[in-house]
Amino acid sequence: MAPRRGSGIEKRVEDVDPFVGFQVDPDLHKGRRVRGRAASSNRAGRFEPYQTEAVDDGWGSAWAEEDLPPLRTEVHEEKSRTIITRNDSPDIPFDRSINPYRGCEHGCIYCFARPTHAYMGLSAGLDFETRLFAKPDAANQLRRELSASGYRPRPIAIGTNTDPYQPIERKYRLMSDLLDVLDEFGHPVGIVTKSALILRDLDKLKRLNERNLVKVALSVTSLDNKLSRALEPRASAPQKRLETIQLLSEAGIPTSVMVAPVIPALNDGELEAILSAAFKAGAREAGTILLRLPGEVSPLFQDWLVKHYPDRYRHVMNVLRSMRSGKDYDSRPGQRMRGTGPFAEILHKRMDVACRKFGYATKRTRLSLRHFHQPKGEVAQLSLFD
Repeated sequence: MAPRRGSGIEKRVEDVDPFVGFQVDPDLHKGRRVRGRAASSNRAGRFEPYQTEAVDDGWGSAWAEEDLPPLRTEVHEEKSRTIITRNDSPDIPFDRSINPYRGCEHGCIYCFARPTHAYMGLSAGLDFETRLFAKPDAANQLRRELSASGYRPRPIAIGTNTDPYQPIERKYRLMSDLLDVLDEFGHPVGIVTKSALILRDLDKLKRLNERNLVKVALSVTSLDNKLSRALEPRASAPQKRLETIQLLSEAGIPTSVMVAPVIPALNDGELEAILSAAFKAGAREAGTILLRLPGEVSPLFQDWLVKHYPDRYRHVMNVLRSMRSGKDYDSRPGQRMRGTGPFAEILHKRMDVACRKFGYATKRTRLSLRHFHQPKGEVAQLSLFD
């Protein structure tokens, strides 16, 4: 990874202690370069052999902020071999999903998908927020895969990795096209987002809902605008998400709220308030997920904590580690979403009590499979070489 400006030194990645946090380039840490971004560093991905660290070469003006261009979002188009991703994880209630985008401009500092950018030779830091990939042929690929002989329908999840309604969706409209294909085939879909942009497709959602083919979950991390802005700098504001829940619910769309992630000593105290506000807005199902810090996300999140809430840094990390067997992250199935120990148990009891108090449903909405059909003339075997 080449230096952005001025001189620098290269270190092999294995020579850099992964627990000390990211090396922060002077041109990325402050001011307009990272305004509206959550990450403040751009360490090389874990598969890269070298990492660049900025050094002062005596030409101080080379790092002057006024000499540097603004950090803009870049979008690259790609054509994937498949659009439906399969999984057999025991921790999630679906076996297939669609990700129309790689990377996410919402820039949520805690996003567990950040490490996936390493597979593209990019950083989980600012690259994940600013160097995005769109799949403009997603709808055509979906049509082909749903038309394959032997395909058996199960609900498809969209928005489980990166947000399908992030800002670049305004231009690409991939979700709009995907919903048209799902409607055409009568295929069920569950959508997770933290963006009010989903209301653009309200008519399509209504059409799907006429056959019980859609449900939507809005992620609400905090009701505090300041905290939300710092955690999720380019996502919809909390009040906009509540308004979105209300409008979806009023349209008859089964709508739920995800209080996720729960960050101990930062937003866990808002659990009941978020559930109450979302229920009043029309959400009738609720879920929660404990903060996950896999791979490169841990040093990124710790750097963010030191920058925004230095007085809470030790407390947040100590409580989190008490729920993760003393580590920043525990990837064991059954543990990674919930955690263990007294704090985790209290958190889930609070969730259960609050859901009963406000009247949330105890059973999940089950989408219909009986409307699925392959339109005449669409059945085709996928080519081995496509």
